[in-house]
Amino acid sequence: MTPASSSARGDARETPLARLSRPPANRWPDGVLHHGSRVLLWILVAVAVTSFFPGARGLRFSPYQLGVVASEDLIAEVTFGVPKDMEELDRERAAAAAAVPPTFRFDAGAAERMSQALDGLFETAATAERESQPDQAMERLLSERGLVLTSAQRGILRDAGARAVLANASRRAVADLLPEGVLDEAAPIEPGPTGRILIVAEDGSERFVALDDARTTREFYEGAAQELPRDAGSELNEVYRLALIRYIEPSLRFDAEATGQDRDASRRAVPVNKATVLQGEAIVRANQQVGEAEAERIRVYEEALRAQGRLEEGGLDIGSLVAAMALNILVLGVFGGLLVLYRPDVYGNFRWLLLLAILILAFTGAGGVIARNELAPELLPIAFVSLATAVLWDGRLALILAATLAALVGTQPPFYGMNVWLPVFVAGSAAALSVRAVRSRAQTWIFIAIIVGAYLAVLASIGVVLQRNLAQIMESFAWAGGNAVVSAILAMGFLPVFEWFTRITTDQTLLEWADPNRPLLKRLSMEAPGTYAHTINLANLSEAAANAIGANGLLCRVGVYYHDVGKVAKPHYFIENQPSGRNPHDKLKPATSAAIVKEHVSEGIRLAKEAHLPEVLVDFIPEHHGTQEISFFYERARAELEKGEELDPEQYRYPGPRPQSRETAIVMLADSVESAARALHDPTRERLRDLMDSIVEDKIQQGQLDEAPMTLRELGIIREQFLKVLAGVYHTRIDYPQTRHLTESHYSDPARTPPPAFGAPAFGEGTTEGPGRHRSEGAGSRRFPRRGSLAPALGEGEPALFPVEGPLEGTVGGPVDGKAIGGVDPGDTRD
Repeated sequence: MTPASSSARGDARETPLARLSRPPANRWPDGVLHHGSRVLLWILVAVAVTSFFPGARGLRFSPYQLGVVASEDLIAEVTFGVPKDMEELDRERAAAAAAVPPTFRFDAGAAERMSQALDGLFETAATAERESQPDQAMERLLSERGLVLTSAQRGILRDAGARAVLANASRRAVADLLPEGVLDEAAPIEPGPTGRILIVAEDGSERFVALDDARTTREFYEGAAQELPRDAGSELNEVYRLALIRYIEPSLRFDAEATGQDRDASRRAVPVNKATVLQGEAIVRANQQVGEAEAERIRVYEEALRAQGRLEEGGLDIGSLVAAMALNILVLGVFGGLLVLYRPDVYGNFRWLLLLAILILAFTGAGGVIARNELAPELLPIAFVSLATAVLWDGRLALILAATLAALVGTQPPFYGMNVWLPVFVAGSAAALSVRAVRSRAQTWIFIAIIVGAYLAVLASIGVVLQRNLAQIMESFAWAGGNAVVSAILAMGFLPVFEWFTRITTDQTLLEWADPNRPLLKRLSMEAPGTYAHTINLANLSEAAANAIGANGLLCRVGVYYHDVGKVAKPHYFIENQPSGRNPHDKLKPATSAAIVKEHVSEGIRLAKEAHLPEVLVDFIPEHHGTQEISFFYERARAELEKGEELDPEQYRYPGPRPQSRETAIVMLADSVESAARALHDPTRERLRDLMDSIVEDKIQQGQLDEAPMTLRELGIIREQFLKVLAGVYHTRIDYPQTRHLTESHYSDPARTPPPAFGAPAFGEGTTEGPGRHRSEGAGSRRFPRRGSLAPALGEGEPALFPVEGPLEGTVGGPVDGKAIGGVDPGDTRD
């Protein structure tokens, strides 16, 4: 996207940034200040980048960076261990702790305590039987012991024979089963992958038992049930089961303290190093590619040497620092040279250079934070820089900047290796090339998808080359994907701030100003409807021509919307807004009328600035008039000039400047062409072509296009595009019999010139003045040719009203607004 240039008009209160952006008028002092400020900025950025990445002290291992092929062997001078990362170490320690079986201690007194509790139960039942109300007494006594039974179950305990059966069976079960061991299932048992438990006897002896072989309380209840007679009823079995459940005493008690100590010891036993490199062992061999494992060993080796004082720690290495700064200056100098030679517009605008410097510093500053905190290099925000640059300027500049930043970050010690600079370059290039024209917020997700796809491709390729596992590749991709999303959103979010700082107007901003509900456009449509209709039609013609030559069509369209907005101050002084009646200029002096005509330019600029219209749109207001003469009032003033008086031609000329861009030059031509075409009788393709040739040639002769960056080839394309559009607008239509009496009644007389098209004066407002009166174009008292000719366009003159004898066929209406052949004439009105 090519940003539109701002006007070269100076400001009375010129800011330092504006002064530095102004082309130097001489070598000294302007030239030195102009270029010196840019050299100083270049050096300051290089110094800042160097400070973000302080060089490593002592011995460097730069020849052994990740992804490169070692040129020579690297032999360990000391023995060192390669530590595991914390995630891996925690995982192994957890596995080691889980492998430790839980510890259970055998409780030899459990059988005796359970037997005593059961005997007490049966004695309580016998005591209750001797009470006056045995059932109520038994219910109360059993409740005190925590046992709740039904009336039928209490009746069984009241039976002395049944109590004897229950007592004998429970004594045998406790004596036979508890000494074998019954697990305390209430304890948090974690047998681990071995499925075993450790049983510690009272004498300290230990034995491992499979957890499945240990007796559980459920199995104890099932074994104890075998001690009852076979003919015991269900109620007796239930009382027996409830009594065992109430007074169970597991003989294998879980020892949480001993289990925790054993597992802690197991965790501590896990080695913290995954490998040990012995003194004299090769860390990496010559002609071997440095992979992830080798790069990690080299890093640990360097730390080991430094810890043992075997590296030179003599403070900051000034030589290395100067060399790093020189390298950064060199890399940034390549980008600066590109701007000087191929992008002088960017080099000449100090605001733009300052923003580029800020973007470079933001990227490298983030890189410094990432390096210091040992974060993933995929977090480098290259997409933020590339997207912002591509939207503000174009994809080519963003692509070169991405390559520069990739080279810049690749020369920094923490980011050596293709696993850093290559993803930066590929992702930055994808971001730069993905931007064409940003006209909706939804496009941000398209950018994100393209950038993420580029990251995926490059990270997968690097992962395969460096023999990374799938988990490492997916981790890198996760960091890169998150970075792409955040960077793109931040770039679009900061875009209004960047536009404000650089004074660049992007397509998004242009679309916002094209909203017809904008107060200024709303006012124009309500207070000057004829001018508004002219604006809409002219916008269509200008946009088509701009797109045809590769100019900014959207800028043309939106600029045209505001080009005549100053007419809202005095709309009735312009013919397109005069429904009927006398021309108000008839009672004014020529100088006053000319001042009113010129006033709509200054008034338009004032209104535009009050509405905070972007400068690039404000430029359309004066530049589409250029410095053309308001010839109608000038000629009238000359005619009224008394002998001995002098006339100031500048009073009858637009203040300018002439068009400074292709877009404003197109609008100047389109305005005149459309005005003249509307007043052209029988607008055939050949007559339209002759008309446009005359108008364009006149503008060239006046020098109105001298300052616009437009070639003759582009002028030819513009003419053809005008012809294509206008031929479609003024094509021949069917003369229906039902309406022929309306279309022929007033203009069947060949001595009458046809009126302008319906809705005129849309673009140029050039119309006839009535029967026998026509507008002529040009300076002096030039008249239209009589028959079959085109009036040559001479300048931005107001139309003079000349009586003409006889019909004029093929004549062209004069200018309106003082524009050549078809500019809008504020003094022109229909009688």
